[in-house]
Amino acid sequence: MHIIGSETEYGIVAVDQPDVSPILTSTQAVVAYAQTSGLGVNRRTRWDYENESPLRDIRGFDLRRYRSGAAPVLDPNALGAANVITSSGARFYVDHAHPEYSSPESASAWEAMVWDKAGDLIMHRAAVASGNVDGQPRLKIYKNNVDGKGASYGSHENYLYPRALDVETVQQALIPHFVTRQVFTGAGRLGLGTTGQESGFQISQRADYIETVISLETTLNRGIINTRDEPHATADSWRRLHVIIGDANMSELANYLKFGTTALVLKAVEHGADFSDMKFVEPVDAVRTVSRDLDCSQPLRFYGNVYLSAIEIQREIRRRVVDTLQPVGILSDDDRNVLTEWEDILAALDSDPLSTADRLDWTAKLSLINGYRGRGISWDDPRLAVIDIQYSDIDPDKSLYHALVRRGRMRTLVDSATVEAAAVNAPTTTRAWLRGYLVTHFSEHILSANWDSVIVDCEHDGLPATRIRMDEPTEFTRAQILGDDDSHPSLQELIAKLKAIREEAISGVG
Repeated sequence: MHIIGSETEYGIVAVDQPDVSPILTSTQAVVAYAQTSGLGVNRRTRWDYENESPLRDIRGFDLRRYRSGAAPVLDPNALGAANVITSSGARFYVDHAHPEYSSPESASAWEAMVWDKAGDLIMHRAAVASGNVDGQPRLKIYKNNVDGKGASYGSHENYLYPRALDVETVQQALIPHFVTRQVFTGAGRLGLGTTGQESGFQISQRADYIETVISLETTLNRGIINTRDEPHATADSWRRLHVIIGDANMSELANYLKFGTTALVLKAVEHGADFSDMKFVEPVDAVRTVSRDLDCSQPLRFYGNVYLSAIEIQREIRRRVVDTLQPVGILSDDDRNVLTEWEDILAALDSDPLSTADRLDWTAKLSLINGYRGRGISWDDPRLAVIDIQYSDIDPDKSLYHALVRRGRMRTLVDSATVEAAAVNAPTTTRAWLRGYLVTHFSEHILSANWDSVIVDCEHDGLPATRIRMDEPTEFTRAQILGDDDSHPSLQELIAKLKAIREEAISGVG
């Protein structure tokens, strides 16, 4: 089982006041959601930065942001610092002038897809809530990755894997996968180049912003592989693969395959799969080549003078995954479903990429654009730019993606009730359940929180507060803590239950 999560920075604009600072509008969205959700959200929760290390690199160095070693202490409602821990165990906050949703930890690709989609619903509710506040502008929020002016914002994925696994071996496997998986994960983009300065259409929104093979950076000099070493878990046991090359997807199948195929490649590497021969001569160039190859047929060069298309490479990766994992009998039902969908989408793309317009974002968007292009409209026509942006609108009444769903022209994997439930309830088989439970039942007692701990104002060992350490992602699940008991313990009783599971997880804070 791999623990999976996502972080999505959404595009935001004030409809009637487009020059208003996105830091301000993002803050308004977060605070408005906290004030109106009615789901036990503690809008006063401070995010605890004490144990965060975003500048620690897996290659052995640490570019410390805070040279004093002290973590910043931020007002949770300060401009640009608004933060909400939701009842689903997710984090909704302001990051780099964008509203960001970080999903709760999930135990499967299916769950990761569902809770990622729940973020769209939370964002939409936040936009509506903010627009209903007197004196605040109406907001539009988009699930995309580019602003058309040269900036790109992230849709990141996270996968935990054992620290004992060789980093270079992991990278050898993931580079060919990340370069070529965009044939089914691409969100589609009008314009070529970082500012869209060239006319045309490409598969991926992030491709033009990838500048190197391996890098620690996330906002400049972005790499195919990001080397951040910040597991948000027991550091001796885990690494967190932090993926920054992916697009923000509206398509449920694209998201499911994005999470599922990457988790399977990691699992295969853990069990001995070898991808060392799949080494691109020019991997960064290959990212752009794949993104601009709308037929998915352009040969890409490996060392050894081997040429394969993106689809052929994906088929070879899938074959090695199956050959490694099937004999040892560790494929879950979710894994097998991912493998089936993976095979099917590659076959469809190989036959005719546009035949996947009912499943994938980039082909759905291209199909809509082709409808206009067939009437003699040029690539520079502003109506095409409207299609590009409106596809990713998270407002179901305005979004072209949602219009396709309503008309039966875009397949979905989950119903709206499942997504609505995920917006307010955490996954039950990871530590996210406890975080969500604390927010739902004891939000007024939460002093601060982060991914691997929560501090509550409950006395312990003579100290005024208690730190609950949650550094094992599969610990403190619903089954462990409540079992079949539907009654709700007091905060003191809950802490006693947690201490019985792992004594060192509970400590006093003064």
